[in-house]
Amino acid sequence: MDETKIEPPAPLPEVDHHVRAIWRGPPDPTSSGVFTCPSHPDVHQRRSGDCPECAKPLQEHAQRKPISHHLRDMVRRFRIGGALTLPVLVLAALHWIPDLGEDSWIDGEAIRWFQFLCTSPVVWWAGWPIFERGWRSLVVRRLDMFTLVSLGVGSAFLFSAAAMLAPGLFTYAHQANGRIDIYFQAAAVIVVLVLLGQVIELRARSCTAIELESLPASDLPTALLVAPGGDHLVPLDQVKVGDRLRVLPGARIPVDGRVVEGSSCVNESMVTGEPSPVEKDLGDPVIGGTVNESGSLVIRAERVGRNTMLAQISEMVVLAQRSNPPLQGLSNRVSAFFVPVVLAAAGITFVAWMWFGPDPRFANALVAAVSVLVIACPAAIGLAAPLSILFSVGRAARDGVIVKSAKTLSDLAKVTTVALDLSGTLTTGKPVLMDVLPAAGLELEEFLRLAASLELESKHPLGAAIVQGAKNRGILLETATDVKTTTAGGICGTVAGHVVMVGKPAYLRSGRIQGLEPFEAWAVGLQENGKTALFVSIDGLPAGILSTVDTIKPSAVAAILELRKLEVGVVMVTGDDPRTAKAIARELGIGDVHAGLEPATKVALLKAWGAQGQIVALAGDGLADACALAEARVGISMGTGTDLAVPSTGVTLVRGDLGRIAKAIRLGRATTWNIRENLFFALLFNALGIPLAAGVLFPSYGILLSPVVAAAAMTLGSLSVIANALRLRSVKL
Repeated sequence: MDETKIEPPAPLPEVDHHVRAIWRGPPDPTSSGVFTCPSHPDVHQRRSGDCPECAKPLQEHAQRKPISHHLRDMVRRFRIGGALTLPVLVLAALHWIPDLGEDSWIDGEAIRWFQFLCTSPVVWWAGWPIFERGWRSLVVRRLDMFTLVSLGVGSAFLFSAAAMLAPGLFTYAHQANGRIDIYFQAAAVIVVLVLLGQVIELRARSCTAIELESLPASDLPTALLVAPGGDHLVPLDQVKVGDRLRVLPGARIPVDGRVVEGSSCVNESMVTGEPSPVEKDLGDPVIGGTVNESGSLVIRAERVGRNTMLAQISEMVVLAQRSNPPLQGLSNRVSAFFVPVVLAAAGITFVAWMWFGPDPRFANALVAAVSVLVIACPAAIGLAAPLSILFSVGRAARDGVIVKSAKTLSDLAKVTTVALDLSGTLTTGKPVLMDVLPAAGLELEEFLRLAASLELESKHPLGAAIVQGAKNRGILLETATDVKTTTAGGICGTVAGHVVMVGKPAYLRSGRIQGLEPFEAWAVGLQENGKTALFVSIDGLPAGILSTVDTIKPSAVAAILELRKLEVGVVMVTGDDPRTAKAIARELGIGDVHAGLEPATKVALLKAWGAQGQIVALAGDGLADACALAEARVGISMGTGTDLAVPSTGVTLVRGDLGRIAKAIRLGRATTWNIRENLFFALLFNALGIPLAAGVLFPSYGILLSPVVAAAAMTLGSLSVIANALRLRSVKL
C-alpha cells in the first residue's frame, strides 16, 4: 500500500468538544485515531462522533470491526422498539376481526392512550437516529431516505397525538362514528422496519469484517522470545525487528520474518488461498498469523505491528470497502433528484385527496401522503453500490487478491488487454546461473569471482543468481568499492583493484567498452534457448558472458488460456533481451511481444495503447516497474515474500499467482453487473410503489395503501438489494 504520508490541513477552529479537525481527502494511513464516514469516505475527523454530511456515526478508518458498537446500539433500539410496537400493532389489527372490530372498547380512550404511551418511546427514542439524520440532511441540503422517513413518521405521530388532544381541529377527519382515526401503529411500525433495515445493513457490512478474522496475526497476545537465559513469553507488542522468536509445531507464527533455524511446513491458506502447506527452510520468509504445522522454527522478526503483511491486508481491504465506485456517483445523482420529486409527489397526493377524495378527506390525504413518503425512501438505492463493493473486496481477499479501491474493481471489469512482464511475473523471479563463459586467456574461477563479488552489492535477482552460483562452486568473494548501478542497465565497481562492469551490451558501451560484437554473436544461441545473457568487462576490455535461466511459473500457461476465454488480449512487455523474451513467449503461446524496453519506453507504450481506447492492466514485479504500473489503467503487482507495499498498483496478488488475474477480472465484471442489478431492483420498487401509495387503485378497487404496508415494501426493496449483493460472496471465479 502507499506509504506516502498525506498530512491533513491545520485543524479547524474548535466549535464544541465533540467535533474537531474535520478535513476531506485520504487519511494518513500511518496514523491512528482517524475516524471516517462509511457513506462519505472523504470525510475525516480526529475524534469519534457523527458525520457532518449524513449524521452516521464515524468509524475508525482502519479498524477491523468498525461497526460493532453502532450495530449493538441499533439492535437494542430495534428490540425495545419492536417489543413496544407489538401490542400497538395487535390492537390496530383487532379492527379487522369481524364482530370484534365493532366493539366500542377497541376505540376507547384507554386503548388510544395506551397506544400513545407505547408509541412515544418507539418514535422519539428508538427512532431518534432517524430524525437526527433527517434533520442533518435538511441542514446540509442533501435530502435522502431519512428526510422522507422522518417527515412521514413525524406527520403520522403528530397528527395522531393532535387528534387525541385537540380533535376539534380536524373537522374533515371525523369518521362516521364521530372519532378520528389515529396512526400510532403506522408510525411505530415504520420506525421498527427502518431500524430492521439498518440492522440488516450493518450486519451485512460486518460480514466481511468477520471474514478478516481469518487473518489473525494481531490476535496473538504473546510470542516466544529466544534469549541467552532461555526462551520466555513476551507480549506481542514488545517484539522488535531483529528479535529471534521460536515457533513450536501447531503454533501460529507471531510476526513476519525469516527462518534462521529449523525447517517445517507452514499452512498459509488464510493468505494465499492455497490449501497445501509450504515447505520452509533456512532463509525462507514466513508470514505472521500462518500456522507452523510440523517442525520447530526459529525466526528473525523483520516486520512487526502494523507493518506485517496481514496488518497491511486488513487495512487495505477495509479502506477499499469504504471507497466509492464510479457507479456510486449515479446512485448519488439519482437520490439527489429523487427525494425532491418524492416530496413534490407527496404534496400533490395530499392536495389531490383533500380536493377530490371522499370523506374523511384529511385522514385519507394524510395516509396517502405518508405512504408515498415512506415507500419511496431511496434506502435501497443508497445500498446498491456500497454493499456490492463490500462483499466483492472481501471475496477477493479470501482468494489472495488484494484490491485497493472500488474504482479498481470497476476498471477491472473494462480491461481489454493484459500486459505481462517477464521476470518475476511470467517466471518465478528466482533465476539460476547456468553458463560461465570467460574470454580466451581468462581463468573461469577468477572471471566468476570478480563478477560475483561486484554483484554482491546488487539488489537484482540476476545478480543474486550469479552470487549464489559462485558460492555453490566454492568461490570466495571479495568486497567491491565505488559501486554504481543503473536501472535496467547494469552495475560497475572496483574489485581487488580491477574495474568490473556487468550488464547489457548497451550499458557496457556507455562505459566505452569496445569489441563486444563477437560476444553478442556468442550470446544469440543462449538467448534463443530462453536464457538471459549478461556481459562482463574487466579493466575496460570485454571479459565474457554469464547466462542465467528463470523457470516459467507453473500457472502461467493456464492463466493465459483463462484470459483468452474472457476475450482479453495478452501481450508481453519486458526489458529483457528480445530473443530471450520471444523464446519464452513461444513456449507460453504469446504472439505479441515487446521486449528490450526501457522503463520510459514501457510508459510511452502504455500511453499509446490508452490513446487507442484500450483498457490495459499491467502485471509486473512491483517496485521495478513502478512507473509503468502507475501509468496502466490497472496496475497488478506480484506480491512476494512479506512485502505488499507497492504504491503504484491497484491490485496485489499475494503469492504472484497469474491465474488470479482472470479471477480479479471476473470479479470486477460480476461486481459492476451486480451494482447495476441492485440499482434496477431499487428503482423498480420505487417506481411501482409511488403510484400505489398515492392511491391509483382507489377509484377502481377502493384500495388505499397503508403506511405500514408501505414501510414493509420499502424494507423489502432493501432486502432484495442486500440478497443480491450477498451473491458476490459465493460467485464462481
